[in-house]
Amino acid sequence: MGAAQSGPKITAQDRAILSMKAQRDKLREYRKKIQVVLDQEQRIAKEALKQGNKERALTALRRRKFQESLLQKTDGQLEVLTNLVSNIEFALIEKDVLFGLEQGNKVLKQIHSEMDIEKVQKLMDDTAEGIRYQREIDEMLMSTMSVEEEEAVQQELAQLQAE
Repeated sequence: MGAAQSGPKITAQDRAILSMKAQRDKLREYRKKIQVVLDQEQRIAKEALKQGNKERALTALRRRKFQESLLQKTDGQLEVLTNLVSNIEFALIEKDVLFGLEQGNKVLKQIHSEMDIEKVQKLMDDTAEGIRYQREIDEMLMSTMSVEEEEAVQQELAQLQAE
């Protein structure tokens, strides 16, 4: 029987975004490791100074400085990667919006093709004709009513409006 999955398909774009997010996460982990080394080198330098070993303290501070430069490079790469992921995701949203606009435009064109201007004009003319006819009927009915009857109709109208 059909064992095909009916779920959403994973595109190359989805894989690329996932890969970049994985790299971003790895950079964040690497950043944490560097921070641990920085703290450790700071601690080593302090201990070396307490013991009077200035040379070892300088070496630890040099290693710490090197780790700080790695941290700055990592932060730069992390920022670039984060911006790239954001830009790609936004571009995909823009693509979806554009597709929606195209579909909407097609539907609008189809609707307009079904609405012939001559048909609309005929409908408007028919409506105006119906309104004129109704006015003629209203005038005929009003002319056959006495003033008292017209007042009674107006009173009944006001009563209905009040309810």
